[in-house]
Amino acid sequence: MASSPPVASGANAPAPRSSKLLIALLVGVSLIAAAAVGYVFVIGPKAAHTAEAAKPVVPEKPIFVTLEPLTVNLQGEGRGKFLHIGMSLKVRDEAAKAQIVEFMPELRSRALLMLSNRLPESLVSTEDKSKLAEEIRAELNRPLADNLPSQGIASVSFNTFVVQ
Repeated sequence: MASSPPVASGANAPAPRSSKLLIALLVGVSLIAAAAVGYVFVIGPKAAHTAEAAKPVVPEKPIFVTLEPLTVNLQGEGRGKFLHIGMSLKVRDEAAKAQIVEFMPELRSRALLMLSNRLPESLVSTEDKSKLAEEIRAELNRPLADNLPSQGIASVSFNTFVVQ
């Protein structure tokens, strides 16, 4: 009679280890899934805003209104001098452009009166020209009537500038 090998009470021990391992794996996977969901809800929107902020800003298309060149006599002693000037006005929107075109004769008159009071010596340096551009912008931006807003001129650029 052959005797069968004795059955050890620890023969069932591998089964509890595998169930503990399975439980540990399920808990680990659940934690990873919870972390991923938390990332999507907490960090994800911030990352999306950062990606949007990283996109280069495309500047709006500038809107210019070009004035016909002006020629004015300058103040001075001795031989008369004149200024021949061409300008472009950068405006904020199409409505401002339409208003400027509509009131162009009055704006040209303002510019002519302002420029004719200049001394030739005050139009020589780059700083003088920059200052003149700002003064023209301020003068042309003044409201054309009590019930109208300013023209919305952002800047003045010179296309032609001759003092002779």
